[in-house]
Amino acid sequence: MKLGIVGLPNVGKSTLFNAITHAGADVANYPFCTIEPNHGVVAVPDHRLQILSNISGSKKLVPATIEFVDIAGLVEGASRGEGLGNQFLANIRETDAILHVVRCFEDDNITHVSGKANPIHDSEIINLELILSDIDFLERRIARIEKTAKSGDKKAKESLEFHSRLLSHLEEEKPARSFSISDEELAEYGHELPLLSSKPVLYIANIAEDCINSEVEAVKELEELARQEGASLIPISAKIEEEISLLDDDEKSIFLDELGLEEPGLNRIIRASYRLLGLISYLTTGEVETRAWTIKKGTAAAEAAGKIHSDIERGFIRAEVVDFDTLAKLGSMKEVKEKGLMRSEGRNYIMQDGDVVLFRFNV
Repeated sequence: MKLGIVGLPNVGKSTLFNAITHAGADVANYPFCTIEPNHGVVAVPDHRLQILSNISGSKKLVPATIEFVDIAGLVEGASRGEGLGNQFLANIRETDAILHVVRCFEDDNITHVSGKANPIHDSEIINLELILSDIDFLERRIARIEKTAKSGDKKAKESLEFHSRLLSHLEEEKPARSFSISDEELAEYGHELPLLSSKPVLYIANIAEDCINSEVEAVKELEELARQEGASLIPISAKIEEEISLLDDDEKSIFLDELGLEEPGLNRIIRASYRLLGLISYLTTGEVETRAWTIKKGTAAAEAAGKIHSDIERGFIRAEVVDFDTLAKLGSMKEVKEKGLMRSEGRNYIMQDGDVVLFRFNV
């Protein structure tokens, strides 16, 4: 799963990317410092792994991972190819969700493409360019559907009605993700609609270093915009997060205490990104390793077993399941079994986040 970090030039995208991934992407005070997208894979913070490892005496911990992509800054007119528009939009199309970084601070030493940071206006530039790109895509699709619909084809007429309704929604400058669509329409047309404005979004409000733990009016305004879109927002200082990421554990703990923070903001971003993609983790544990396995929310047990190996899915017999909290409280699998708290689940059982599982199979 990929998350694209997007925003106007010089809003802190590459600084944030470096803090998250330690990838060392170029950071400079001029537009389009990033041209080719930078990629980085990071672990999803999960305190449960160490606890399970202690219980099982595991030799290795393997966390879930997620990929971040630092994408070149977008400018007004990107949907018409301005700046690096065509390349920018193509890179977004390859991601599963968007981290939209918005600059919520003023600094005369850091250039802003519009001369002055305006979080609402800046975020609307990005959103509108994605919508305009989608409008162009839909207009071309509708032109093709109309030719078939004129022949009296019933399915083409239904398709034309749906796509025209969606186009009207976009023309009101509303993103596709806020469009009302039935399950039937989603099943029928969803795979044909690679719309940029349909991708889930997490807003990152990049605030000044001296505004940590303070109310920032620009952030409050951006929160309201996110709420209207059904999106979430996390305020951080990308510069401070980059500094934190370079410290060792002891120094990091002292620095966080001085800032009045329980954990780095990056941990919250990574976990929120995981949720944004509709992902959960089930856990396996033993002497060899304790591992978090990434699956989509709503995945059945047999399909989840296939994440480990296709043979386990093919020969699935049952899943022996205990929730993490129960195992952590009792302290051993032996106690769980003696108290009758280990459940036996069939192939259609819907996996839950934090399920600790042993799959039984026969091939």
